[in-house]
Amino acid sequence: MKFFTLGFAALMFLAGNQDSCTPQPEAASGVQKITTTVQTGSDGLTVEQRNVRDRLAMDNKPGSIKHLYVISSFSGQVLLYSTVRGKVTSSGKRLTPTSSNYTSNAQGSDGFWVNLPNGGSFRTSEVLQDDGTYGTSAEYLYWWDVQGRYHQHYVAGGQIVHISDQPIPVKSITINLETHPE
Repeated sequence: MKFFTLGFAALMFLAGNQDSCTPQPEAASGVQKITTTVQTGSDGLTVEQRNVRDRLAMDNKPGSIKHLYVISSFSGQVLLYSTVRGKVTSSGKRLTPTSSNYTSNAQGSDGFWVNLPNGGSFRTSEVLQDDGTYGTSAEYLYWWDVQGRYHQHYVAGGQIVHISDQPIPVKSITINLETHPE
């Protein structure tokens, strides 16, 4: 009976201290998984969440003007400069998802339901992004300058696109799309 009681006590001790007996998850390389906590500010947001929120607010600020530079990664020269009214947008951004199933009622649990003004709805597996669009970055960028002219730029190898809310000092500008009244 003593042996049974001692064995039972040992088993209960091990069950109560399971963390010390359970091996930590380990990758094939032998690296163990660790956990960390991310601090939030007084607003309840992390630094990353605050950056995304502030970028969205800046991008959607009425009347905002930005400055776009396309810079050669080989020479460092500015190949193109333009003001931007509002923000630069990627050609892959859409107002609607690329795949959907139309239905007259919103029954079901697969995907996300989008309601239409006429009372209908459709279901999609795509998630509406923080900026209110669907899609991803694609082959070209487009924008309107401060004079209301539309621009479209295909980014190819060797180009660095820089967008700023303030003009940046550059040594030379090869192409300037702005026309200034005399």
